[in-house]
Amino acid sequence: MIKQFLNDPKLLLNAVGEGIYGFDLSGNAVFVNPAAERMTGWKAEELLGKKIHQYHHHTRADGTPYPADECQIYCTMFDGKRREVNNEVFWRKDGSSFAVEYTSTPVYRKNQLIGAVAIFRDISQQQQTQNDLQNALKKIKQLSEQLKDENSYLIAELNQDWQDSGLVGQSHVFQTMLEQIKLVSETDTTVLILGENGTGKELVARNLYRLSKRSKHAFIKVNCAAFTPSLLESELFGHEKGAFTGANERRKGRFELADKGTLFLDEIAELPLESQSKLLRVLQEQEFERVGGSQTLSVNIRVIAATNRDLWQMVQKGSFRIDLYYRLNVFPIKVPALRERKEDIPYLCSNLIQQLNKRLGKQLKGLSKKAVTKLQAYDWPGNIRELQNVLEREAILSKQSVLQLNQPLNGDTTQNVDESLTLDEAQRLHISRVLTLCNGQISGSKGAALKLGLPESTLRSKMRKLGINK
Repeated sequence: MIKQFLNDPKLLLNAVGEGIYGFDLSGNAVFVNPAAERMTGWKAEELLGKKIHQYHHHTRADGTPYPADECQIYCTMFDGKRREVNNEVFWRKDGSSFAVEYTSTPVYRKNQLIGAVAIFRDISQQQQTQNDLQNALKKIKQLSEQLKDENSYLIAELNQDWQDSGLVGQSHVFQTMLEQIKLVSETDTTVLILGENGTGKELVARNLYRLSKRSKHAFIKVNCAAFTPSLLESELFGHEKGAFTGANERRKGRFELADKGTLFLDEIAELPLESQSKLLRVLQEQEFERVGGSQTLSVNIRVIAATNRDLWQMVQKGSFRIDLYYRLNVFPIKVPALRERKEDIPYLCSNLIQQLNKRLGKQLKGLSKKAVTKLQAYDWPGNIRELQNVLEREAILSKQSVLQLNQPLNGDTTQNVDESLTLDEAQRLHISRVLTLCNGQISGSKGAALKLGLPESTLRSKMRKLGINK
């Protein structure tokens, strides 16, 4: 049996899975095995005695031809050196191509070079698998970068102590605002939230998001006042690797992270003019480019903006674009100042104290009536944020379960004292303020007597003595 194979080596050559071509020194084919026929579609009888490269060889991997004298098989026949090639394609008879890997080996007879043998195999499936693997790794890297970016923002969000304490109250002005929130939350309309510092503008934005159809997607916040103009663009639009000094890797901006979700632009009035024009384009076209990049990215976002400044006044001064103003001011929501809704202070305090109990590990039951009256007589320039601070300070200092509010409201014991007033004048002023707060009502649960901690008869007597008329 062994002798049979040795006497007819073609049996072995025809049995192997690789394609085999034999060439004489003229470059003509002298041998073509069945595997070569299967891979190329060319029959042996079509190629024998002919130059094979003229049929399906002599092209690079991209299909471009190259001169015959650069053919590695021919080179082997000229210099007798073995070569390995893995960056070419062979063309099938039907006009299709496949990537090949082949060796070109010289053939000697009695130390005389008589030709060459090319052994090749189809590596297109291998290349496809490799490309799929590279694409998968690229996708994994992109997802990893996205998760990294998103986590950085989520961690920043979690580190902030968000208390659901602002949206409570029964006042008419507050209930009107709640109704506006409910109506516009069902749409993708751009909302501009207006209000003083500390009124709870961000809380309004978060509730707009919570009630919207985008609530299952991201809520991304940008404080426009927290970044320099150059850094702000990078934060909003992201940047490519090497876009500027320190840009060691590509980073997605907050517009990109907010895709399909909600982007909250806090302190929008602080946005530089150059950034305003770029923001306007995103709002109009939902498109942008990363800093240092040329690829145009598309997003689907809902924008909520907030400011404590008069944007129209800024437009008139030329510091805010009028077209951006109209784009943002589609549905404005005014958040009332605390002095405009003092009747909500008891509800706010109750909610805030619950939050303080959780955060400080306290078991506070509430405020004394006298403390509530004191809070309602104050004008709250810092709004709800100031109220939070006052209650937290009292909660830390108090050794009782009911807060008495012993500390001055504004942190300065002299600031609320008018030294020119006599005792009677000071009493008259205070009682008048409480009466105004109670709409002139003396008795009952909402009356001034209860808020002042006085019997009704005593209050009426003081009013007569001090010349106070309802």
